[in-house]
Amino acid sequence: MITFEDFQKVDIRVGKIIKVEDYPEARKPSYKLKIDFGPEIGIKKSVGQFPANYTKEELHGKPVACVINFPPRQIGPALSEVLTLGFPDEQGNPILVIPSKEVPLGGRLNKLRYI
Repeated sequence: MITFEDFQKVDIRVGKIIKVEDYPEARKPSYKLKIDFGPEIGIKKSVGQFPANYTKEELHGKPVACVINFPPRQIGPALSEVLTLGFPDEQGNPILVIPSKEVPLGGRLNKLRYI
């Protein structure tokens, strides 16, 4: 179990997918993403198993929630700099966490006070 203070350390921000590429080197069908988090954070790379639920065209321009303060992770020959968040569907493929309204790029998840 983690403490609320541990959770407060996780930096979850909104970015917009600006580039989507196939990633044939991955073991499971995946895309390489470039995500814009605005001028303060900039553009970061992510890799994920999104082809089961999304086409490249569907992902391009989509806002997504990402953890930006994990260390980069090597996934095959690609480096993933942020963790793009999603929930598994029935087959375990990610369904992205997408804000339902417009959020400024780089907007941080507001972690309300734990009572």
